[in-house]
Amino acid sequence: MKNLTAEEFTAALAAKEPVPGGGGAAALCGALSAALGSMVINYTLGKKKYAEYEAELSALLDECGSLRIRFLELIDEDAEAFEPLSRAYGIPKDDPEREERLELCLNNAARAPLEMARLAARTAEISALLCEKGSTLMISDAGCAAALAKAAAECAALNVKVNTRLMKNRETADALNAEIESILEKASAEAESVLRSVSERLG
Repeated sequence: MKNLTAEEFTAALAAKEPVPGGGGAAALCGALSAALGSMVINYTLGKKKYAEYEAELSALLDECGSLRIRFLELIDEDAEAFEPLSRAYGIPKDDPEREERLELCLNNAARAPLEMARLAARTAEISALLCEKGSTLMISDAGCAAALAKAAAECAALNVKVNTRLMKNRETADALNAEIESILEKASAEAESVLRSVSERLG
């Protein structure tokens, strides 16, 4: 699914099909955030004014590239985890294996969005660095990267919680919920700080 064009992906997202859904959209937001981070860096590298940040920005450029690719991989991983979960929902309620299989599928389905949220928190952090050290000509793009990172984290969090709410093992569910809330808090705070700074600088 990651190899679809923008038209094909959004058409698939709009269709009456379970995947791609919110998880895929979250990952796409993350990929766009990372891509904008790369753009800001590419327009900054080589400029004398930012020479002191050259090594750091070069490393961040590599990281943004890896993040973008990983987000796209997670679109497929999220979709692949939904199919067995969908089948598990269809197991007759009197089947003694239903609860165990459903629990396993719910745990698996929460993995991709949880990773999306973690990566989104990192892209938000990178956007903050770029707001500080990137070209001032690209400040709006750094802000957009932060906004997309926040959206990715928020959407990913919802896709974790839609699975944890049905888990029978509440200890596992509570641990996942606590982790996603912590990640979301960090990502949101970072992104909002960037957006405030960008808005102030743009007047």
